[in-house]
Amino acid sequence: MFRRTFPYLFIASIFWLSGCKQQKVQSKGGPPAVPVTVARATAESVPMELRVVGTVEASAVVQVKSQIAGELLKAHFTEGQNVAKGELLFTVDPRPYQDALRQAEAAVARDQAQIRQAEATLARDRAQWKNADADAQRYAELAKAGVVSRTQNEQMRTQAEVYRESSRASQAAIESMRAALASDQAAVSRAKLDLSYCEIRAPMAGRTGNLLVHPGNLVKANDAPLVVIHQVTPIFANFAVPEANLGAVRRLNAVRPLAVKAFPQDRPDRATAGAVSVIDNTVDPATGTIKLKATFANREGLLWPGQFVHVVLTLDTIRNATVIPAEAVQAGQQGQFVYVVKPDGGAESRPVTMGRAFERKMVVEKGLAPGDVVVTDGQLRLFPGAKVQVVESGQPPAGKS
Repeated sequence: MFRRTFPYLFIASIFWLSGCKQQKVQSKGGPPAVPVTVARATAESVPMELRVVGTVEASAVVQVKSQIAGELLKAHFTEGQNVAKGELLFTVDPRPYQDALRQAEAAVARDQAQIRQAEATLARDRAQWKNADADAQRYAELAKAGVVSRTQNEQMRTQAEVYRESSRASQAAIESMRAALASDQAAVSRAKLDLSYCEIRAPMAGRTGNLLVHPGNLVKANDAPLVVIHQVTPIFANFAVPEANLGAVRRLNAVRPLAVKAFPQDRPDRATAGAVSVIDNTVDPATGTIKLKATFANREGLLWPGQFVHVVLTLDTIRNATVIPAEAVQAGQQGQFVYVVKPDGGAESRPVTMGRAFERKMVVEKGLAPGDVVVTDGQLRLFPGAKVQVVESGQPPAGKS
C-alpha cells in the first residue's frame, strides 16, 4: 500500500514547494499593476440645459369643407398624403352651377342688347328735340314779326318740350338698364365663383388625415369637414419649465432665440433643432411652471402632431469647465470620488464635487483640474497607492471578458 501511494505524495509535495516559492517571489516584487483605461480631464464650453417632456403640435390645422351644396364626385388624394397648397382635393358635381352661369351670362347679353336699343332711341329723340327746338325758335321770331299766329308758336314750343322730355326718359331708361346689367354681371361673377368652388383645393401645404366624407355623398355649404390637414413643416413643441428659470429665459431670449432640441421617445438618438418662439403670458400657479413654445423646421418629418418628446432647452454656456467622462465617477460612503493616475503610475482616490451631466460627460466643479488623468474602467480592483497599467479603451481590463 505504501509503495502504491508514495509516488503521488512525492509529486504533490513538489507542487506545494514550487507554489510556496512563487508566492515568496511575488511578495518580494509587490502586487502586480492593475490594467485600467483612462481619460484626461479637459476644459470645455458646456451648455446650461433644462430637460423636460413636451408635446408636439401642428403649426396650423385646417378643416377642409365644401362652400357649395352638391354631390361629391371624387377625392383626388390618398389618405395620409402630403399635399401642396392649391392642390386639387375634391370635385363637387359642377353641372347645376354651369347652368346657373349660362343663365347669368344670357341675362347679361339681354341687358346689353336692350341698352344698345335704348341708346338708339335716345339718339333719335335727341335729334328730334334738336330739330323741334330750332323750329320753335324760328316760330318765336316770326310770331314777334306777326307772320305766324300765337297758337302756332305755342304748338312748336310744346312739340320741342315733348321731344326734350322724351330724350330724358330714354336717358333714364338707359341708366336703369345699366344698373340691371351691373346686377346681372355680379350674378355672372357669383356663378363663376360657385363653379370654381366645385373644385376644392388645399388651402395650405400639409398632411391629410382620414377621409371623412366619401364620394357619392351629398355635401352642404360649410357643413361637416371633408378632411383635416395638419401643417407639419414647420411644427411646434409645447413644454413647461420651472418658474425659477423665467427670468433667465426672458433675458436670454431677448438677445437671441433660445436653442431647443427635441428627441422623440422612440428615437432618442435622433434630435431636431429649433428655437423658442413663444413665452406664455402667465405662470401656472398650480404647477409653478411657465409654458413655452418652440418652432422646428421638421424637414425630415421626425416630429409628429400629438407626439411626446424629450425637450432640451439651452439657456447659456459655461466657459472653460472641467469635464470628464461620466463612467469615471464613483460613489462612496463619503460621496463621489474618482481615481486619479499620478505621474509615478500610482492611483489615488480623490473626492470631487460634480456638476451637471451632458452627452455622457460630467462637469467637475471641485477636485480636478484640466489635464488630470482619471480612470474610466477597472476601478473595482484599485485601492489607494495601487499601480496601474494603462490599456487601450477597446481592450478589456484583466478580469473582464
